[in-house]
Amino acid sequence: MDVERSFVVDRPVEEVFDFLADFENTETWDPGTVETTRISGDGGLGTRYRNVSRFMGRTVQLEYETIAHDRPTHFVCRGVNGATVATDHLSLTRDGDRTLVHYRAVFDFPRSWGWIAGLVLRRPVEKLADETIAQIQRSLT
Repeated sequence: MDVERSFVVDRPVEEVFDFLADFENTETWDPGTVETTRISGDGGLGTRYRNVSRFMGRTVQLEYETIAHDRPTHFVCRGVNGATVATDHLSLTRDGDRTLVHYRAVFDFPRSWGWIAGLVLRRPVEKLADETIAQIQRSLT
C-alpha cells in the first residue's frame, strides 16, 4: 500500500532537504512519531534510526536506515518491524525560493494479511498523510 502527496514549502530546497533528511526531526514533522533516535551513522547514506510511533492506538517501533541521500533533491529512509516495511521517499525540486516536495510512503505488509491491511488501514493512512503534510508545512514556516 502506498500514499503520495505533493506540496509547496516557502523555503529554499537545501533548507527543506536538511530538515527532512535529518530523520530525528520526525518528532517535529510527523504527527505519529513519539521519538526518533539516531543509532549509527553521520546523517547520510546508511545512517540508522530507532523510531517509536503511535498509529491507531498502538505503539510501534521501527528501525530505519537511510537508503538514498542525494542532497538537495532526493531522500529515502526504510523502516523495518518484523515482516512489515515502511519506506519514506522525499523528492524535492527548487522553485525559486520555494521548494516543491513530493512525498511517497510505501507500506509492505506480510503476505498473510497484506490485502486485509490495505482494506483496514487505507483510510487511517490517508488521514495520517494529510496530517503529516500539514505538519511539515507548519514546521518549515
